[in-house]
Amino acid sequence: MSLAPLPGRTAAGGRPGLRGTLLVLPAVVPALFVLGGGIGAAVAQSLGLLPLIGPVRLSLDAYTAQSGALPVSIGVSLGIATASTAIAAVVGFAAALAIVSGRWGGRIVATISAATVTVPHLVGAAAIGLLLADSGLLPRLLGIDADAWPRFVGGPWWVAVVAEYAWKESAFVALVVAGTLATRVASFDETAALLGAGRLKRLRFVMIPLCLPALVISSTIVFVYTLGSYEVAWLLGRSYPEPLPVMALRLFDSITLTARPEAAAVAVVTTAISLAVVAIAFLALRRTALWR
Repeated sequence: MSLAPLPGRTAAGGRPGLRGTLLVLPAVVPALFVLGGGIGAAVAQSLGLLPLIGPVRLSLDAYTAQSGALPVSIGVSLGIATASTAIAAVVGFAAALAIVSGRWGGRIVATISAATVTVPHLVGAAAIGLLLADSGLLPRLLGIDADAWPRFVGGPWWVAVVAEYAWKESAFVALVVAGTLATRVASFDETAALLGAGRLKRLRFVMIPLCLPALVISSTIVFVYTLGSYEVAWLLGRSYPEPLPVMALRLFDSITLTARPEAAAVAVVTTAISLAVVAIAFLALRRTALWR
């Protein structure tokens, strides 16, 4: 007679997932301590509970001080993050399909993606600026005069900023999704092909559903990173309106110490938006068949 483990128990007698949770605690606890401490200090400073000067006084003055510019900055940041994430997701998914195709072109795409991920965003921003500026490499190669070249750098549509984020983060999405395709999807795709499914049907009913969790997670990471990154928007964007991280950095570096709580308030708003996006992503993942 075989002894099967009781429901809700593993063969070793412990609860499923408990051992895995205990294994990751040494890494998670210090990270939560640092992250929670930083967020808690920013919230306290934005509410006037950690003032650099003056008495401790609970107030929302730091949030209302930027009430005119803050909604505009939120819209700009959300627009940049959404456009960059959408382009990176589409390009990254297409690159992942090319990587797992098994052809020589896929190896080239994998090499380019791996090399792109290692490039710092500051270096990438400088490269995009030299490429897309009105006196940059691209208009010179095309023979277009600087006055006739569109304002991609510092223009009203933040084209250079979105291009840099989309270029860099598409490589990250490609490598994450390609890992899923290589380990999980290949056998299902071959089975569907043997059963007579064409390329489009295999893409729609096999590859996209199986890759959706990895695509959602990587896209969420891209969105949150783009929302909170300042160097690319600072170098390639306009001086006004400012994205949220650029506004926070400007206020933090102000010679007026009373602007520090305002910088903390902008950081808290950025964190709240990021946490909301992560929560929405997890809710979307719970609705997928693989999560269930």
